[in-house]
Amino acid sequence: MKRRNFLKNAAGAAVAASVIPLSSCKSLDGVAEEINQGNTSATAVEGDGQWHQLGTGKKVPNPERKKTVTYDVVVVGAGVAGICSAVASARNGAKTVLINDRPVLGGNASSEIRVTLNGVNRLSTGKAERETGIVEEIMLENRLYNPQQSYPVWDHIVYDYVVREPNLTVMLNTQAIDATMEGAKIVSTKCWQLTTETEFTVKGDMFIDCSGDGLMAAKAGALYRTGREGKAEFNETYAPDQPDGWQMGASILLQGKDHGRPMPYTAPTFAKKYDGDNANHERKISQYLDGYWWVELGSDHDIIDVQEDNRHDLMGYLHGVWDYIKNSGKYPDSANYALEWVGSLPGRRESRRFIGDHILSERDLTGHRHFEDAIGYGGWSLDEHNPGGILDIKERPSFFHERFKTVYQVPFSSLYSKNIDNLMFAGRNASLTHIALSSTRIQGTCALMGQATGTAATICVNKKITPREVKQKHIKQLQEMLMRDDVYIPKVVANDPKDLAKKASAIFATSTKSGAAKNVINGISRDIDGEINHWQSEGLPATFQLEWEQPVQLSKVEIKCDTNLHKNITMRKQPLSDRQRKTFIDTVPPELLRELDLEVRVNGTWIKVGTKDRNIARLIKFDFTKIKTSAIRIQLKQTYGHKTAKLFEIRAYEA
Repeated sequence: MKRRNFLKNAAGAAVAASVIPLSSCKSLDGVAEEINQGNTSATAVEGDGQWHQLGTGKKVPNPERKKTVTYDVVVVGAGVAGICSAVASARNGAKTVLINDRPVLGGNASSEIRVTLNGVNRLSTGKAERETGIVEEIMLENRLYNPQQSYPVWDHIVYDYVVREPNLTVMLNTQAIDATMEGAKIVSTKCWQLTTETEFTVKGDMFIDCSGDGLMAAKAGALYRTGREGKAEFNETYAPDQPDGWQMGASILLQGKDHGRPMPYTAPTFAKKYDGDNANHERKISQYLDGYWWVELGSDHDIIDVQEDNRHDLMGYLHGVWDYIKNSGKYPDSANYALEWVGSLPGRRESRRFIGDHILSERDLTGHRHFEDAIGYGGWSLDEHNPGGILDIKERPSFFHERFKTVYQVPFSSLYSKNIDNLMFAGRNASLTHIALSSTRIQGTCALMGQATGTAATICVNKKITPREVKQKHIKQLQEMLMRDDVYIPKVVANDPKDLAKKASAIFATSTKSGAAKNVINGISRDIDGEINHWQSEGLPATFQLEWEQPVQLSKVEIKCDTNLHKNITMRKQPLSDRQRKTFIDTVPPELLRELDLEVRVNGTWIKVGTKDRNIARLIKFDFTKIKTSAIRIQLKQTYGHKTAKLFEIRAYEA
């Protein structure tokens, strides 16, 4: 394979698959004096009165805008992992800031890049095993409020979801570019906000880098590696014989539209010819709506250093592919299609991978290793892309080394830094080998990592401890918090001692089609690996009831219902075929409960304490004034289309 000659940057050069601290970059020069949050200091840089402020009759100094702000938890990077991390942190009580260097949220899933938000979309069994928790909440809202499947609308749905969190501040167009250290602890990160020309010093107790490239974490001196490990280091079947510097590439996408009339196309001057006649048969051009993920360029050295060169070349290759489709004569059915949208920001798969207490490897995944500190799961195939990308078109674009029959565990010890005490990371920059990354990089898996780090950060803040101490002393607490918030952890059964539903003396329903009523307290909130963990009604309406021998004080009831986790709900421009409808849903899942009431029994009388008439969540929460009751009754009225309803879990709490 002919490799591309990449620019070398001595300061950023990385020995292939080696550990690199950026200790020389720890200091933050010229930090502004702390000022009140929200105020701007304006001082003369040189020459008073250079700014003639018309309308005021004044000449004032050119402002040097600097602000210092303080939070409990600082999350850098607002891709799917960062969003889930920040929302989890805020919901669990920590004052949180989410810093993103782009004008929209979502990272690779945003309208700027438009990578499908995949997760465990298809195991070798043919079934999905969809991620729940925060990421599913967002995707369900998108299904309800964005039936047109518009990416720009998706941006605003995500934005609304994030900014409505009362404990969360969002800073857009802001990049974290440096870190101030005290020993092995980050004190603050220096940020530059492009739109306001403001330098921010953001202080925090805990820092979570979900930015993908991990500039802040690298500037803090966190250990990391790049490239491909050799077979021997982790006994990986699919690793190269010897370590090298290759990193999976960034892709750029397009979307086409059928205009119903001939639409000619002329390639721009920067287009690069695509030799589709000699391309590998797996570089399929089967449709014109959703683009081609294999328009991709990687690097064998420093992929961050060459990103702008790669961006330019990728745009050229993308137009070259479209030129081949439109003008080669081999695709006459493309005559009425034109480019509707063309990406300008490549979506990156791999760069820095930070070092944690555990480096997750191929054998951990394929051997389904059990981790005592498991916090989530993955199951996308080992999908290692061709290192040469579009420069090696005769080779298949990706090596789907192995598919999984069931999901594997992701450990918490791969999500915090080995050498920086208050630093965590989630997403593709977690502690992983190159081969493990080929599966875990999928955004649904990254979302679970994010929710785990955000939740763990609140434990750290409340107990004034490090993430390592969470792993060593409080991992059960972290797992219970995640499972309560609807994260599934394989082979871990929820057993929250505060959950009063587990102490119910009787659990029953008006009818049962499948499962057993007592399944709602068995600690497993989905059907998986052939095991039934639900109760299903024969029809609707239906009633489900829990009773206690002695009255209990309640103020919260939480229910997990059905959203058909074995089907995908990702956005797709391409209409679903009959075959695809077996694995995809392009509406709100019809199984989802839409209308229900909650009643409590007080002195023999049923009192309604909650109602939902347009529910759009799998985890349904009822909060009400504390009341002493001997029973709760759930009136299941209507789904989004199904004639029956399933419940997977019911929890009840005093507070």
